[in-house]
Amino acid sequence: MRDGSSLSKRIQDAVPLPLKQERGLFRKFAAVVRATIKGSILVAALQGALGGLIFWVLGLHAPVLWGVVMGLLALLPALGATLIWLPAAIYLLASGSIWQGVVLLMFGAFVIGLVDNILRPILVGKDTKMPDYVVLISTLGGFATFGLNGFVIGPVIAAMFIAAWDIFSEATSAQNGR
Repeated sequence: MRDGSSLSKRIQDAVPLPLKQERGLFRKFAAVVRATIKGSILVAALQGALGGLIFWVLGLHAPVLWGVVMGLLALLPALGATLIWLPAAIYLLASGSIWQGVVLLMFGAFVIGLVDNILRPILVGKDTKMPDYVVLISTLGGFATFGLNGFVIGPVIAAMFIAAWDIFSEATSAQNGR
C-alpha cells in the first residue's frame, strides 16, 4: 500500500494542473477504469449464461459447467466464449446433429458474439458519460494496440483525452472571457 500511495502522490505532484482540475481528471480516470472492469464482468457473465442456456436447450451435457467456462473465457477478448461453443457446434455438425449444430452456430455468432459489441459500449458509456461509438472504437483500438490490457487502456485513454480537452476548453474560454 505504501508504494501505491507514494506513486499516486508522485503522479499528482507531476500533473501541471490546478488542484480542482487535477481532482476532476483523477475522478474521471477512476470512473472509466471501474466502468470498464464492471462492464467486462457483466458482459462475460451474460455471455456465459446465454451459452449455458443454449447448451441446455440443445440437450448438451453439463450446460452449467460449459456456461461458467464460457463466462470465464469471455473475459478474454476476441475468442472468449467462442472457444467453447464453436467446437461444440462443429462436433454436432460432424456427428450428424445438423439442426443442433446450425442453431448453435447461429446463436453463438449472432447472440453470444454480438452481446459484447452491443452491451459493452452501453454499460461503459453510461457510467463514463462517453458516447457508445467512442467506447466501442477505443475498446477495439486499445485491444489492437495493447492486446488484452487494451480493453481497459483504450477507453481510459479516450476518457483522459476528452477530460483534458474539456479542461483545455474551459481554460481557454475563461481566458477569453466567455
